[in-house]
Amino acid sequence: MAATSSRARGRYAKPVVLPDGLDLLMGPTSGIVSLPRHLKWSGSVRYDLDEPGRIMDLYRTVINEAAAPDDLHRYLNEAALRSLWETIWLPAPVRSAWERQFPDLATTRTSVDIA
Repeated sequence: MAATSSRARGRYAKPVVLPDGLDLLMGPTSGIVSLPRHLKWSGSVRYDLDEPGRIMDLYRTVINEAAAPDDLHRYLNEAALRSLWETIWLPAPVRSAWERQFPDLATTRTSVDIA
């Protein structure tokens, strides 16, 4: 299981879960996706990926709430992730962990990191 500790200055932080490889991200890029409650515990669990902005909402939720790499493998898609990476808002520790594990994600960003 690929995960990294997000503990900062001795405070508790939810561990950042990382995929075993970006090539394993084979999730859907269109249609309706319903997330399980461990990923989306509040509000609607349904995402219509054909509606503008909904794929970004899904990716942000899954990346932040994943409990295991399989959550990422199942709901994220490598090509979509790469196209969204520059603009998706993620907490700084989460973005940093992903970019340390997959440095090519950091090189795809052309704007200043505002996370």
